[in-house]
Amino acid sequence: MTASTPKEKKPRADALRNRERILEEAKRAFTSGGGDISLEEVARQAGVSPGTLYRHFPTREALLESVYRAEVESLAEEERRLTRELPAAEALREWMLLFVDYIATKIIAPALNSVVGGAATELFESSGKQIKAAIQTLVSRAVESGDVRADLEPLDLLRALVGVSNVASAPDWQQSARRLVDILLLGSKPGN
Repeated sequence: MTASTPKEKKPRADALRNRERILEEAKRAFTSGGGDISLEEVARQAGVSPGTLYRHFPTREALLESVYRAEVESLAEEERRLTRELPAAEALREWMLLFVDYIATKIIAPALNSVVGGAATELFESSGKQIKAAIQTLVSRAVESGDVRADLEPLDLLRALVGVSNVASAPDWQQSARRLVDILLLGSKPGN
C-alpha cells in the first residue's frame, strides 16, 4: 500500500468572492480609519460573518498583511498591463497616478509595522523590490522612446511622490500628488 498525497482543494468561487470583498473593505477601512477598526466591522461592511473573515484571516496581522500585499501585487500587475497597452510616456504617467493611489493605502504601513513587528520589514523589502522593478521598467522604456531624459533616476520620481504623502493629512494631498506627476514628467523631458 502506498500513501496517497491528499489532493489540494481549489477554493470555491463564493469563498474567493468573500475573500476579495473582505480585502476590499479592509483596504477601505484601514486607509480611512487606520488600524483601529474592529475586524467585526470589516466583516459587516463586507457582508460576511465574522467567522468567514476569521477563516480567511485568522488575525488582524494576517488581514493587514494581505491588504498591503494585494495592493503591491496589483501595482506590479498594472505596470505589466500598461507596458503592453500604452505608449511609453502614457504608461509611465498612468502608473505614477496609480502609485499615488497606492500611497494612500500605504498609510496602513505604520499600523502593520506596529502589529507585525519584525516580519513587516521583510514584507516592505519584498514590496519595495516589486515597486522599484516596475518604475525602472517604465522609465527605461520611456528613455528608449525618447520621452524622458536618459539621466532620469526612476527612484527620484517615487521619492517625490512619497514626499507628498508626508502631508497626507491635508484633505487635498492626492490632488496635489496627481498634479506633481505631470510636473515631474514635464521636467523629465529631454532638453529640460
